[in-house]
Amino acid sequence: MAIITLTTDFGEKDYFAGATRGAILSELPGVTIVDISHNVSPFNIPEAAYIIQNAYNNFPKGTIHIIGIDSELNPENKHIAVKLDGHYFVCANNGIMSMICSEIAPEDIVEINIHDKIRSSFTVLDVFVQVACHIARGGTLDVIGKKISEIKPIKGIKPYIKDDKTILGNIIYIDNYGNVVTNIKRNFFESIQKGRNFEITVRQYTFSKIYQKYSDIVNFDIPENKRNDEGRRLAVFNSGDFLEVAVYKSNSATTGSASSLLGLGIMDSVSVTFIPDPIKLDDVEYPQNIHRLSDFE
Repeated sequence: MAIITLTTDFGEKDYFAGATRGAILSELPGVTIVDISHNVSPFNIPEAAYIIQNAYNNFPKGTIHIIGIDSELNPENKHIAVKLDGHYFVCANNGIMSMICSEIAPEDIVEINIHDKIRSSFTVLDVFVQVACHIARGGTLDVIGKKISEIKPIKGIKPYIKDDKTILGNIIYIDNYGNVVTNIKRNFFESIQKGRNFEITVRQYTFSKIYQKYSDIVNFDIPENKRNDEGRRLAVFNSGDFLEVAVYKSNSATTGSASSLLGLGIMDSVSVTFIPDPIKLDDVEYPQNIHRLSDFE
């Protein structure tokens, strides 16, 4: 039996998420439904893109992912179904797929055109559920839409390089701990770094080291009752390999978080400046009539 996931900004207070689950079960009794998240910030496309990119590939191939973010149909917000990396995605063509598609080329994209057959005021419940269940039954994408070649891009998803020595990026996500996630991935960072030292700057704060995991900032040789580690800020590559600015054991209600303590928010700028290695005297070639001080020692 197929798996259908749900990622929305519905929250849990209203009936929307439950009604969507019910509609799927009415179409396909016994299907497996997995809620990835219903707590995406309202209409926050970069946040949803980050969540779905880091969640989808933990599911089996053939899984169908419904993404209900800013999904109301209008002339600038068409609906699409995408086959990518062996998975299916049903969503609005509002840039939400651009983060995944920047790394993996889609196998197939169609613009959904079954709206005239469905009376709908609730796109996810009506249209997206119908499309997902059609795919789950083994249906093909060409039945529910016309093939297109490109998806809408979204600004701020990809960092860029300045003068081969600086990466300019943005904060695209704030997690449940208040840690701030940038759009700079490890492989991109290392491809530009080329072994050089660096300085990460976020507002007035700088970091010259990236830890492998959060607890690496702790000196475990010091007795626990003499350490004061909670609330210390650090940079780390998180489980999704995105550069993140964090606070060790952060808690917005007590020690604070990277977002609250450092005053960081979505789309704040982040820069990484790479520092050339200092020139060593032994590496410098001198003309024959020029001597170094060491020559006379």
